[in-house]
Amino acid sequence: MKRPIRILLADDHVLVRAGLRALLEKSPSMKVVAEAADSGQVLHLARIRKPDVVVMDAALANHNGLHTTVRLHQGQRPRIPVVLLSMGRDGEEALQALRASASAYLLMKSKPAELGLAIRKVVKGQKYVDSSISAQNRPTSTARCEGRLPSRPVLTARQRETLRLIGEGKNTKEIATLLGVSPKTVEFHRMQLMERLRTRTIAGLVRHAIRLGMVTANHITHS
Repeated sequence: MKRPIRILLADDHVLVRAGLRALLEKSPSMKVVAEAADSGQVLHLARIRKPDVVVMDAALANHNGLHTTVRLHQGQRPRIPVVLLSMGRDGEEALQALRASASAYLLMKSKPAELGLAIRKVVKGQKYVDSSISAQNRPTSTARCEGRLPSRPVLTARQRETLRLIGEGKNTKEIATLLGVSPKTVEFHRMQLMERLRTRTIAGLVRHAIRLGMVTANHITHS
């Protein structure tokens, strides 16, 4: 008999983790070997427990799931597949997740069977996007979607600095302190960035910061 798929669960809500564990371990082919409440714990437990897959909340504490996925895979070979669970419901965020090297993107409202299916697919090296995301929004081609924006969108110096700090996982208060401005000003710049870069999520801004080379390997590893 083949050994169970070893899973690392990452969510900052204890009850959510307990529910996911109970759900997954109903299948004899899956075993939760560790639980993490934030980004730092994910990185630590992935090293010492060596799971086959990470199932992680896209809105994870400290650093979001997208940023944590990038940090997890920095210099890692082979890469541990990551299944991101999100409250989002459109194809744009799914595309951003897959570009950041996540293997699957699922909605929190997904059926239990779909989570199991996604896990089985990603451990085989496949990608998976939640079936409830409409066909017209589902990302079928990364190359095709990358044509939406110029390779170097025009941003002001302050917008670029704000985007870099968002890419490093800084929150609004931290960015305000570093830039010497009010949190309201940071929120205004973030709103402008989302409009300019055609994204509606922080995860999307992180992806753009990575794509534009604003987040270095050192920042990803140590931030």
